[in-house]
Amino acid sequence: MLRTERFALLMRRRKGIPYGDLEPMRRPMLRTLGIRVAVLLALAALFSGAALAATDSGTTSSDVVPQGTTSVLVIDLSKSIIESEFEPVAATLRRLIATNTPTGLVVFSDVAYELLPPGAPASALVPLLRFFTPVRGGYPTNPWQATFRAGTKISAALDLAHDMLTRAGIKNGSIVLISDLETASSDAAQLSGTLSQLRREKVQIRVVPLRPSKEALDLFNSLLPPGYLVAKPNTVVFEPTSAEGTLGRKLPVLLVVLGGLLLLALAANERWCSRVAVPSSSGGLS
Repeated sequence: MLRTERFALLMRRRKGIPYGDLEPMRRPMLRTLGIRVAVLLALAALFSGAALAATDSGTTSSDVVPQGTTSVLVIDLSKSIIESEFEPVAATLRRLIATNTPTGLVVFSDVAYELLPPGAPASALVPLLRFFTPVRGGYPTNPWQATFRAGTKISAALDLAHDMLTRAGIKNGSIVLISDLETASSDAAQLSGTLSQLRREKVQIRVVPLRPSKEALDLFNSLLPPGYLVAKPNTVVFEPTSAEGTLGRKLPVLLVVLGGLLLLALAANERWCSRVAVPSSSGGLS
C-alpha cells in the first residue's frame, strides 16, 4: 500500500470513536454545535470591531483637515514668510497635535521636500513645533533658515503632496496649505494648472492664509470652490511637549476592551469546543 494511502486510512481512523447508540449523544452534539456557531460569530464580530478600532485609533477630525480625508500639510517657508506670520503656523500644528490628526508633511520654498508620509502620527509634528514658537521674545534658528528659504513655487509643493497621496493609494485625500499664496510670476500658469487638476480629481484643498494679497486671493478664488479658506485654528486646551506625552494621552480604550473580549472568546472556544480526550490503551490520552 502506498504511503499516502496509509496516511489517509490513519486519518480516517482518528476522526472519531465507533459508537453504536448515537441517539443519547444527539442533544450534547447539538448543544456543542450551537456553542461553536455562537463562539464563531462572536469571534468574527469582535475581530471586525477590533480591526475597526485599530484603524480609527489615533484618528480624530480637526477643524483644519476636511472630515473623512487623509491629509498632507504643506508649509510655505519662503523668504516672504516673516516671523510675525509664524504664529498661525504654530497654531495649526498645535491643533493637529491636540486632535491627534494623522498627516503627511511637505515644506517648500522654490523647491519642495517631503518630511512625513501621509498618515504619519500627529506626534511626529511635535519636534517641528518649537521652530514656530517664540522663546524669550525670538524664534529659534530653524534648519531651513540659511540654505532652504528662497523664492516661492507653490505648484511644486502641491504637486509633491498630490504625488504622495497617489503613491500611498489614498482615494479620499486632502491638502492643507499654509502660505501667503504669493508665488513666482513664472509659476503662475503652472499653479493654475495644478489647482485645476486637483479640483478635477476631487482632492480637497484647505488654505490657512498668511496675509495674502488681493491678487493672490483672486487667483485661488477663481480656481477653488467656496469654503477653502480656514480661519486661524481654535486655541487648544493643552500643548504636548514631547511625542511620549502625546502618545500617553491617547490610550485606545475601545481597542483594549475588544482585544480582551476576543481573548475571552478564544478561551471559551478552547474550553467548551475542544475535542474529547479519550484514554488510549497505553494509559495516556489521545
